[in-house]
Parts: sequence; C-alpha cells; structure tokens
Amino acid sequence: MKLVSRYHWLLVLLHWLLAFYIIATLAGGFLIMAPMANTDPEKKRVLMFHMSFGIGIAGVMLLRLVLRLATAKPADLTTGHAALDRLVPYAHYAFYLLVVLMAGTGLSTAILAGLNRSVFQGTGEPLPADFSAYPTFMAHAALAIVLAALIALHVVAVLYHQFLRRDRPLRRMWFGRRSA
Repeated sequence: MKLVSRYHWLLVLLHWLLAFYIIATLAGGFLIMAPMANTDPEKKRVLMFHMSFGIGIAGVMLLRLVLRLATAKPADLTTGHAALDRLVPYAHYAFYLLVVLMAGTGLSTAILAGLNRSVFQGTGEPLPADFSAYPTFMAHAALAIVLAALIALHVVAVLYHQFLRRDRPLRRMWFGRRSA
C-alpha cells in the first residue's frame, strides 16, 4: 500500500463520530442510568437511547475496522520506547474488541431481562429490580470501565505525541490531502 500522511477521510469522520457517541454513551451509562432507580419510568426512555446508540456504535465500529484494514494509513508513530511501540497496535485493536464486547454483553443483558418488550415495545412490563442479577450486565459494566480507561490512555498518548514528541497525530486524524 502506498504511504500517506493522513487517514482516509471516511476513517477520520467515523473516528470522530465514534469518539463522540462512545463517550456520550459511556457518560450516559455511568452518570445518568447507574444512579437512576429501575422503578423510575424515565429509565426506560434513557435505556432506549443507550441501547440504540450501543447497537449503532458496534455497527459503525465494525465498518471502520473494515475500512481501516482496506485503506492506506500513515507510518506508525514512535514513542521512543521499543516495548511501548510494540503494544500500540494491540491497544488500537482493543478498542474494536471492547466495543464489540460491550455491544454483545449489552444485547445479551437486554435479551435476558426482556428489555425488547419493556423498553422497545412499550408493553408496560417493569424493568428488573436489579440488573446486577445478570452476569452479562456485570461484564458490561466491567468492560465499560476498561473502555473508559483505554480512552483516557488514548487521550494521554495523543497529547504526549502532539505536544511533547511534536509528531502531530491530530493532523493525521483530520481532514485534508493525504499525499506523503
């Protein structure tokens, strides 16, 4: 594949859309849904958005993975530490894996808890008293913490490269001419 200076414009677009929606969905889960009682009628509406975004995020993430594998990408940045440089590709692919696992555990919890009926079909059935009774929900919550930590690490790494190494990763993940 030919060497380019930026990622494909569609990868850039999907990256920033996913960044926004993943952070918003994580924040909604941690800050809005977690403290909300399952008896609160508003929780079904919030769950409907959370679940819809989660399914959409998983689909877009898989599309982005296919595009990332099929398009030319810029040369890898270096941290200056060989061991860290070897870990970077795994960290990037961990995003894809974590998002798919988050969607899978969320969907599994929805099926086990009958959320398709109570949330999407509006049957009037109450939500389960406590989602933590479902192991899939506990996995979903643990994966959310790991994903949030990986996002924080990613932001720190971008800031390190942007301001200390000065190799401009934000330019690579923005729109513009791709020629090297």
